[in-house]
Amino acid sequence: MARVPSGDSQRRPLQTLLTAEFAPMEARLVDGLPEGDGWRFEPKWDGFRCLAFKDGDTVELLGKSGKPLGRYFPEIVEACRRVRPDRFVLDGELIVPAGETLSFEALEARLHPAASRVARLSRETPARMMLFDCLMMDGTPTVADAYTSRRAALDRLVAAFAGEPAFAVSPYTEDRPTAARWLAGVGGALDGVVAKRLDEPYRPGERAMVKVKRHRSADCVVGGFRYEAGTRQVGSLLLGLYDAEGRLDHVGFTSGILDKDKPALTARLEALVGPPGFDGRAPGGPSRWNVGKDTRWEPLRPEIVVEVRYDHVTAGRFRHGTRLLRFRPDKAPRDCGFDQIGREPMPAEVLAGVTGGAG
Repeated sequence: MARVPSGDSQRRPLQTLLTAEFAPMEARLVDGLPEGDGWRFEPKWDGFRCLAFKDGDTVELLGKSGKPLGRYFPEIVEACRRVRPDRFVLDGELIVPAGETLSFEALEARLHPAASRVARLSRETPARMMLFDCLMMDGTPTVADAYTSRRAALDRLVAAFAGEPAFAVSPYTEDRPTAARWLAGVGGALDGVVAKRLDEPYRPGERAMVKVKRHRSADCVVGGFRYEAGTRQVGSLLLGLYDAEGRLDHVGFTSGILDKDKPALTARLEALVGPPGFDGRAPGGPSRWNVGKDTRWEPLRPEIVVEVRYDHVTAGRFRHGTRLLRFRPDKAPRDCGFDQIGREPMPAEVLAGVTGGAG
């Protein structure tokens, strides 16, 4: 069982608190919103999970993996220094409003070794921290308190921030139909809905919450494929959708192919190998994110259509791998357009969508 911070935490220096005592509480994925009383629902924001530790002028931002994030988000570090009290631990999600949506790509761009680039991006596309829990306030740990008490402490704390624009408080509702509307009607900047027990303490490192993601399906053109590592069998299919100008853009991949189906599918794909595969946005090559991975791919003539299930879209791409549902020989490739996945909402629309009717 995860450790609960002891009362002497308020006397210990910040560096000694950056341990498993304050590891982020996580969520297990379930198929639907939980029934019954005693639940509170929050949006699951599409960003970087982050714990913010403050002890006077010393501020640390830690990601879910425990890696430090402060050097990549200096504007959040400075905002923590500006606000009072002088000692707290907050849980939230780093997000970047950029253009007409919340941009996960803008977040990823921050993880760059050049301090000058990070500084420029922090001015051009400043991040915000969407807060949803308070683990220490004025030096006193709150993790053993019920969620409702911690959330009330968070609301008081942010009210004392006097409108600091770098922070926002995530809305919530105890009304299940409202949470269901969030899940069904708001995409782009949201990654689902999280459910928390009202009477539960914060459980560091445990999957003590539940999360539900909105799964949708789309018909996509197979514009290419990659071989499975170390074999000549297909490992993943590269998916494409046609844009308004009729160009096939790469939007993601699917890899849930049964071993028994791979030989026949590989032969079918190899018979269709030929340029250009994707004549719009193509799969990327090597980058700092996939060092050591084989990113080579085979282009295909656009003749195969598959239906895949996806959970999230950002910047016109599926954010995660998709689930292969079926092949669609009845579907014309040219009918597979971006209209299936819609546009991503602006930040103001997202906030309006989740705060309307919230508790």
